Amino acid sequence: MSTISTHVLDTATGRPAAGVRVLLEAAVSDGWERAGAATTDDDGRAPGLLDTDDPVDPGVYRLTFDTGAWFAERGVPCFYPEVTVAFEVANGDDHYHVPLLLSPFGYGTYRGS
Repeated sequence: MSTISTHVLDTATGRPAAGVRVLLEAAVSDGWERAGAATTDDDGRAPGLLDTDDPVDPGVYRLTFDTGAWFAERGVPCFYPEVTVAFEVANGDDHYHVPLLLSPFGYGTYRGS
């Protein structure tokens, strides 16, 4: 069963980024369709990201992280007010974990497990 998950790590502090709003969307013929949303928990993970327990279909998806609001709540200036990561689900049986490594002036991502 294909599923999608994410977590956010604040690399400037070496701690999970709790409280980051995350939106998951799927590409459709005329743009993007909401597939789910969550706010990261104390461990930086986004429980309940998908709106359904059904497997996701192969296709292109994107995660949008509301990093500007998260940094602003902490009084930290940042360069990227939003981080969007597009990725492709190729195999309907795989799990896709897309973490975000975040700092006020940079970010990174990778396909996790």
